[in-house]
Amino acid sequence: ALRGCRYRLVPVRFRGRAAKALSYLFDRFGLYVTGLFSAEVPPGTFRAAVAAGSETYYAARTVARRLGIPVVAVMLPKGYRYDFDLVVAQEPDRPPQRDNLVVLPVNLCRVEPQGIVTAEPGARYVSVILGGDSKVFAMDAEALRRALSRLFELFPEHRFLVTTSRRTPPAVEELLADFPFASRIVYSQNPINPIPDFLAMSDYGFISADSTSMISEAVIFGTAAVEILPLRVRREGSKHAAMVDHLAALGCLHVFDGAPGDRRRKIDLGEYLKAGPSCA
Repeated sequence: ALRGCRYRLVPVRFRGRAAKALSYLFDRFGLYVTGLFSAEVPPGTFRAAVAAGSETYYAARTVARRLGIPVVAVMLPKGYRYDFDLVVAQEPDRPPQRDNLVVLPVNLCRVEPQGIVTAEPGARYVSVILGGDSKVFAMDAEALRRALSRLFELFPEHRFLVTTSRRTPPAVEELLADFPFASRIVYSQNPINPIPDFLAMSDYGFISADSTSMISEAVIFGTAAVEILPLRVRREGSKHAAMVDHLAALGCLHVFDGAPGDRRRKIDLGEYLKAGPSCA
């Protein structure tokens, strides 16, 4: 909805933990005090204030009130009142039903290839996109080794691409050297993001189950069939599992069980945003 609009980025920071704690209380009572945060709003005429992340919701609402413009919250502003002019929420966060909410089945994201990796003419690719350990999941190096061995058996005519994240365990990074990847990008050694390029090139994308952002990118962009690599679950009932189950039901992905599916349906976030309420 905001693509093509000119915008200004305004860095926002609470003046300490106590200020952030007070912002939740003040918001509950409709009190908006600029002294709780620092934000330098440039001069000009603005049509809306857009906030994304817990550090920004209170500040954006305060600034919007001062300027007399609507305020938009990207992601569910947990801890604050939900009566923003517009809230763009994600279904895995289990948002309530409200007239001012647009609910997306995945994270709001934009995927644009950067040319970090390019395809060779006539070659076919499989991408492996790895996150790592989290409060919900644990990534086991030997389990991943077995899964990768199976993938190379299943796709002998394809070239393989792999990238890791800042959360990928060192043992997993090390085992990747044992496989003949056409491109191997290890984040701890080379902190770049080739995921959009991988998705643009690949027939299949195998993604570890821990990252809702990586899964979201894969089901909105490209033509790759999306496969989820299961990880050991540390905490049941997470939003990750709910998201994967919902996207599987929509035909957007398949949980890898030793044999690949062919789930290639892509979600058009623009259609969800058009169908939702406007903040104008």
